[in-house]
Amino acid sequence: METFRELYNRLVRASYNKNLQSEIRHIEAQGDYNKQHLDCLLHPENQPAVISLEDCEHCGDAERSCEVACLFSAIKRDEKGQVIIDHNNCTGCAQCVEACRNKVLIERRDLVPILELLNAREKPVYAMIAPAFNGQFTMDVTAGKLRSAFKHLGFYGMLEVALFADILTLKEALEFDRSIHDDKGFMLTSCCCPIWVAMIKKIYHEFIPHMPPSVSPMVACGRAIKRIHPDAVTVFIGPCIAKKAEAKEPDIRDAVDYVLTFQEVDDLFKLAGINPADMDEDMRDHSSMAGRIYARTGGVSQAVQSTLNRLSPERKIPLKATQANGVIECKRLLKALQDGEIKANFMEGMGCVGGCVGGPKAIIPYEEGTQHVNDYGNLATYKTPIDNPHVIDLLHRLGFDTISDLLERDNLFIRHFTPAEPKG
Repeated sequence: METFRELYNRLVRASYNKNLQSEIRHIEAQGDYNKQHLDCLLHPENQPAVISLEDCEHCGDAERSCEVACLFSAIKRDEKGQVIIDHNNCTGCAQCVEACRNKVLIERRDLVPILELLNAREKPVYAMIAPAFNGQFTMDVTAGKLRSAFKHLGFYGMLEVALFADILTLKEALEFDRSIHDDKGFMLTSCCCPIWVAMIKKIYHEFIPHMPPSVSPMVACGRAIKRIHPDAVTVFIGPCIAKKAEAKEPDIRDAVDYVLTFQEVDDLFKLAGINPADMDEDMRDHSSMAGRIYARTGGVSQAVQSTLNRLSPERKIPLKATQANGVIECKRLLKALQDGEIKANFMEGMGCVGGCVGGPKAIIPYEEGTQHVNDYGNLATYKTPIDNPHVIDLLHRLGFDTISDLLERDNLFIRHFTPAEPKG
């Protein structure tokens, strides 16, 4: 019987060569296949961000490493001791994947249905590339060359999510300026890491009133595309498994249809014989430094700080930021906040060490990714979104007459946080 990886490669090749249905009939006729594996690959929308590939030869009652590693009690066991992933509680943090000694747990794979959509050419399919992309496919691969590579694969276009990080930076700076008026006030950024947001919603929910009602840049990008092109299919591409779970959250699942990791896309480029570094330049997006540095720890804080300084340079209560770098530090920061030990008034949490560049499906080490992100940020023509005419033009196109409309009449980039349901 084929392994999951072998079946995945087989279906991806068949999809790319436009003979998926005949390949499925051949697989079913052979009869020697895992029905669960096939269903996971053909219908990933029905799966959690992390899936269990096969019966688990677990580590024993005394030491079940995946359950211990899970931050959100998403791993259950049936009467036979086999792993069951709870859709509602799994955030895709990937701690269990790293801890699983038997390599039974793996991230969901979305590529097969995306290839079928590209082949059908019935709807425009947009690639949305995360700010962490720089350097992942070698330093010769610019945003413009990536855009050409995706178009060669059949995507209608590619947008840099950094442009929408600009918009969320502006929104959170405005929220801070409106909300923080004394030394007792504080804000927890809500617009970037789904692990940080899930930790607050599910464990430290008393802090939800201190989270500005902002979607993530990924969701903002997906919603903006669908506002302009209602029939579009949106595909986010980044280093993060947790984004696969975030895209399916009930209040924001209207924005992003599929999520691919950098590693999945790299495999696809190799299958298609595409070297993005050899592609033509196709420059379209124009993000500021603020949006580009979201991909590394401290980037959100720096972006909001610089934007707030431009919006309100003589503010009496300045933004004083602190960051949590990785899951352990996130928990430590929130516990210290509970105990009244934090003096900062803006808290940024990143579930991966290094930030998004340290995501489980990044291709290069996070230290290298951080340097590339900083270099790309320094190349930006504009330092903050308020200085960026492309941000202002995009907001006008989306129906925002002034930047204050991001607070007063926003129905696109907003979400209302509520505590997660009690764990069963």
